[in-house]
This record gives sequence, structure tokens and C-alpha cells, in this order.
Amino acid sequence: MKAIQVKQTGGPEVMELVDLPVPQPKSNEALVKIQAVGVNFIDIYNRSGHYKQPLPFVLGQEAAGTVSAVGADVRAVAVGDRVAYTMLLGSYAEFAVVPADRLVKIPDGVTERDAAAAMLQGMTAHYLSHDTWPLKKGQTALVHAAAGGVGLLLVQMAHNIGARVIATVSTEEKAKLARAAGADDVILYTQTDFEAETKRLTNGKGVDVVYDSVGKTTFDKGLNLLRPRGLMTLYGGSSGPVAPFDPLILTQKGSIFLTRPSLGAYVITPEELQHRAAAVFGMIRDGKLKLRIEHIYPLGQAQQAHRDLEGRKTTGKLLLFP
Repeated sequence: MKAIQVKQTGGPEVMELVDLPVPQPKSNEALVKIQAVGVNFIDIYNRSGHYKQPLPFVLGQEAAGTVSAVGADVRAVAVGDRVAYTMLLGSYAEFAVVPADRLVKIPDGVTERDAAAAMLQGMTAHYLSHDTWPLKKGQTALVHAAAGGVGLLLVQMAHNIGARVIATVSTEEKAKLARAAGADDVILYTQTDFEAETKRLTNGKGVDVVYDSVGKTTFDKGLNLLRPRGLMTLYGGSSGPVAPFDPLILTQKGSIFLTRPSLGAYVITPEELQHRAAAVFGMIRDGKLKLRIEHIYPLGQAQQAHRDLEGRKTTGKLLLFP
């Protein structure tokens, strides 16, 4: 099978298209013939060595396809089932073996392409808006990178709940996307200081929650925008890691909260995974969540996909097709 393998960490050029044997499922695993692969920032962190993985490894943590074989003890899925998964390394390939209890069946009305685009980012937007800070109608959320993959989904979910969404983006094109997704107010942070503008928009009261996937360049100002006992949700760091700071700052700014969540902690059990994925797929099927698939690359163009994602040139989702 064809796969994208990393033998040494570094830039996009370290990704090699190689031929590997088709893996065989163990007793509790299923073999998935992959039809669509999601490209995510965690892939960049793994490729660059920011997150350590044993070398060599096949990149990728999100895919959808069809079950082509199952191990002896597998009952949850069967050959021919359409399935999707995330948070497991090895999806930049034509086939992958996956623990059967980490597979989610794709319902009618949702394509494999949509499933691959929604597993990681869709479930991330879901836990952020429904669990980390369960948004309520009338509350106000500040969403950074609102035209990104998670951002556009998060804006839609927050809007559907009835929350007020203040979105930050870098260009007018991205502003249009954020507005179309349901943002009430959009700030072009390249032209306007988002801290000052958010304070103006909230009459100095601040926001209930900040959803920050940017990190280094937005974090400190975001803390200044929380109302007392509000929550800073730092779920990424596309501009770099946040510098260490004294927790006393949280007291000084109104007993605010800080969390650094990740999807893995919100899909710990198979039951939680199934529930969260079903909620996201249901939104897609019912037309309440619209996916923006920016570009589809052949598997052999994975290097270009990473360059585009790292260069902040994209909005929405990038996919690879084996």
C-alpha cells in the first residue's frame, strides 16, 4: 500500500511516499480501506518533532473509509461498514488497522468525505461549546481564528445555541466566512486591536469565554477580556506556545479560569466517542452544520498540504485522497 512515512522529523520535505505491506487486524481490530484523510495541525506537530513519536511512523490521525477485514473478537463493526476515526496515528495511507471500539459508523446522509472532515475538528468544536464551557443562549464567546477548520464549526455551534459570537480573523475574505457561519461581530485583528474592540462591543463587561487556538500572540489580551469567573479555553497554539505565567494573574483578573483541553480527554470511553460523533454527524445530516472543505490533495501531495496549512493560507478543511 502507499503511505506517507516520516523517518526523521523536520519540515514538509521529510514526508516520503513509500510502499508498505497492508497491515493485518488483530483480534480486537478492523482493517479500514481509507477513502478520505483529514489534515490537521497535530500532524504538523508530529512531523516537526514538537510532539514526539517513535521513528519511523506513518503520519495522520483522522480518516474515513470502509471496513475490509475484522479480527476474531470484533462485533461492533462488520466488513462493508462505512466508518470514521480520529486520534490514532497512521491515516496517511491506503489502509489502516484501528481498534474496533474507536471506529464510528457513518450514518446515511453523511459522506466519507464529510466524515473525514468532521471527526477531529467537529468533535473539538462540540466539546468546546457543549462541555468545556457549556454555552447558553445570551452568553458571549470570543472565537479566535474563526475562519479556520475548528473556528467555522465552533461559530456555527455557538450561533445555533443562541450565544453571541465575536470572531477574530485576519482578512476580509475570512470575515465574510465567519459572518456566514453566524458570527455577530467580526474583528479584523490585522487592522483593529481586538482587545479594545471587544471591550467596546461588550461595553467593557467582557466575554463569558474565550476560545483561543492561536496562543502566543492572543493569549494575554484574551485574559483581559474575560468577565469575572469567565473561562480562557486555550486549545491550540498556531502562533507559538504561551509563556509561563503566575497563576495569581487569574485572581487579579476576576477569579477567571484557564483550561488547556484536548479532544482525547473528551472521548475517553467508547460510549462518549460514539455520543459525540453521533451529535456532530447529526448536525451535518440535518443541515445545521456546514463543512467547508478548502482543498483535496492526492496522498502524494501531502507535503503541499502541510505547506498550505502552516502558511495560514487556508480556511476550512484540507483532505488527502489515497
